[in-house]
Amino acid sequence: MTQEEKIKMEERIVDVLKTVYDPEIPVNIFDLGMIYKVDVKDDYTVDLDMTFTAPNCPAADFILEDVRLKVESVANVKAANVNLVFEPAWDQSMMSEEARVELGFD
Repeated sequence: MTQEEKIKMEERIVDVLKTVYDPEIPVNIFDLGMIYKVDVKDDYTVDLDMTFTAPNCPAADFILEDVRLKVESVANVKAANVNLVFEPAWDQSMMSEEARVELGFD
């Protein structure tokens, strides 16, 4: 896989991640800053590190499965490995400017 192909695949993955929402928050998980890493491997597998805004998120299983299914729907992705991490701990500074405005933080 060329660097250009990897970049294009990462862009498509970010696009689908922007369609994943926590049912309790009207902003997608990417703009919320819940995705810490998207790593496209040469074998077309993807490793993602993500977190939740709270460790006891009631929709955790639903969101994790939605992320995995949507990333695996991207053309040429063979598998998505979604790793749930809590370091660093999520905080509001990780949100995009759009997310902060949408949620009334700015």
